[in-house]
Amino acid sequence: MSTEIFNSNINTHNFDMTADVIKPLMTDAPQEPTTLKYFPVETQTETPFALSKSFIRKYRNQKPSFGFNGLGEMVYKRTYSRLKKDGTNEQWYETVARVVNGTFNMQKRWMESHQLPWDQNKHKALAEDMYERIFQMKFLPPGRGLWAMGSALTEEKHLYAALNNCAFVSTENIADHPSKPFTFLMDASMLGVGVGFDTVGAGSVDVKGVSAGEPSFFQIPDSREGWVDSLKHLLNSYFYGYRPVEFDYSLIRLAGEPIRGFGGVSSGPGCLKDLHKDVRQVLEKNSGSALTVTSIVDIMNLIGRCVVAGNLRRTAEIAFGDAEDEEYINLKNYEKNPQRMSYGWTSNNSVFAKVGMDYTRVCELASTNGEPGFAWLENMRKYDRMNGVVTNTDHRAKGGNPCLEQTLESFEMCCLVETFPNQHETLEDYIASLRCAFLYAKTVTLGRTHWPETNQVMLRNRRIGTSMSGIAQFIASRGQETLREWCESGYDALQEFDTEFSDLFTVPTSIKTTSIKPSGTVSLLAGATPGVHYPISRYYLRRVRLAIDSELVEPLRQAGYPLEPAFGSEKTTLVVSFPVDAGKGLRKVKEVSMWEQLALAAFLQRHWADNQVSCTITFDPATEGPQMKHALDVYQYQLKGVSFLPHCDGVYPQMPYEEITEEEFIELSDSIKPIQWKEDDSSYDPQAERFCDGDHCTL
Repeated sequence: MSTEIFNSNINTHNFDMTADVIKPLMTDAPQEPTTLKYFPVETQTETPFALSKSFIRKYRNQKPSFGFNGLGEMVYKRTYSRLKKDGTNEQWYETVARVVNGTFNMQKRWMESHQLPWDQNKHKALAEDMYERIFQMKFLPPGRGLWAMGSALTEEKHLYAALNNCAFVSTENIADHPSKPFTFLMDASMLGVGVGFDTVGAGSVDVKGVSAGEPSFFQIPDSREGWVDSLKHLLNSYFYGYRPVEFDYSLIRLAGEPIRGFGGVSSGPGCLKDLHKDVRQVLEKNSGSALTVTSIVDIMNLIGRCVVAGNLRRTAEIAFGDAEDEEYINLKNYEKNPQRMSYGWTSNNSVFAKVGMDYTRVCELASTNGEPGFAWLENMRKYDRMNGVVTNTDHRAKGGNPCLEQTLESFEMCCLVETFPNQHETLEDYIASLRCAFLYAKTVTLGRTHWPETNQVMLRNRRIGTSMSGIAQFIASRGQETLREWCESGYDALQEFDTEFSDLFTVPTSIKTTSIKPSGTVSLLAGATPGVHYPISRYYLRRVRLAIDSELVEPLRQAGYPLEPAFGSEKTTLVVSFPVDAGKGLRKVKEVSMWEQLALAAFLQRHWADNQVSCTITFDPATEGPQMKHALDVYQYQLKGVSFLPHCDGVYPQMPYEEITEEEFIELSDSIKPIQWKEDDSSYDPQAERFCDGDHCTL
């Protein structure tokens, strides 16, 4: 699928086919601002910020402390090591330099464009401290930041939306511009941003259906904007009663051709053709009546399937609906809705729970397959940290992101950053890392997006999610009371840093600053357990899929890592297994009850997260499933969101995680040797990192 960024100097609405054929058909529609127009960006600074070569040279021969027995380093090589101009791939010290230089270049452009003073010595010291702490993995930018920050995407195209992890869009005002929630989700998803959406706009706008007459034609440009525009024209033809739209796909590059900028290869026009066909079917069925809950979710899910097409892109969606709406809560009941089976998987579905509600009916569903999840919008609006103090800080909030660690307004995006308290010996050192982590995230809020509605919210809120990972490891080694002390002291320090950096950039303080994200590949780099979650076992196999022709395969083979053809994709994909020791004293997740997991999430919601704690509670369906309703009765006053996942005792080929014994771990570890990467010969370009990259919310 083609997701190349279209040249920012070209407005895709100026294509002849669009101007001559489509535009006259839209004169009766409200003239909404285009979602695809790029804003003027700050002018490039004459002297870009750069760490000195002598400073960076000191790290060239230092061995990074990648975690998990080679797994962290392999994930880095596969996902974040970008192709350099000389045709070789970055090493870790170069990736860190790119990210830090890009961060401080954003700051410098901002300050110079606003005629603010720039203290080179002060920023040099800050940059060097940030470099050291990223290099040692005391904190890390989100995966999207490691991949995009300082690349051509930010330095030349100024595509700052790609630095944000996730977003939310409400259908509440869908009657004003019916296609906008759908095109926003598609545009953001094609940038790798995970998007949440709601169904509250159902019934507020009629689907008129297409009118009679000869069809109009739209030639689709070979760009992300072109794909999104095609969906907009199709949707508007049904919402406003225009003539049918037919599409010319001839400009879209063929399957297998490379995508510049975002990595990977094109899947060709096939998935877009399928999207157009399936959306037509949804709207034909709904024509002549008000837009339904099912139609909203169907269209959003079909977009997700299109973006994921061919497994060349990954995205994330979460749907929010009314807990008492049988139509909504049965969307994943494929006995009632068998037609949804091919695309219903593209969103995690949650309900807007209300404090005091009867959870019986919804828990019957959740105890079977883990869905729907629960989001207490009232708590999200009323509370920062849930310590009993009502602030109503987020009174405009409408929902959350796919992993539900961020409260969000409609069209709002968010930036996450991850810290690793267990990588620090002292609280003072951890607070110093929090300062650098927050500075990175605050810098990302300086970048404008190409969506006016998003800028309007983000310029006001500048929401940040400073997260922790390795929490289970920290508790095992230092105890929960020490964690409480670090949470409280760290949170207070972050509020001071927010004031400091907001004053520096002359912007508002952030509406909220902390969360617990589920994590994924970023925590693997550092050898940390993801977010608040416990591992499957102290010792386990972690299996990762690689393309059979990947340049990473041979070094792994020579180092002795087990490699085997991927079940079902034997001709194209290999699976590599890494033996992992998650750390001394760690309990496996089956040893931590549903109630204790909920208690830990509530603990962090009280002492750390003023946004939310992303928590997927694993439970025994037989013994704990019947208790879920009672657990929610207790924790509805202490949480903002939660999801559940039944323990899976089944065994299937090449499971991502497989518990092993200590003896098996030692035997496997003894059979492998250090990986000798071919630094001079590598020439692959990693694909774009994904949103929040958590294990439980990706597609």
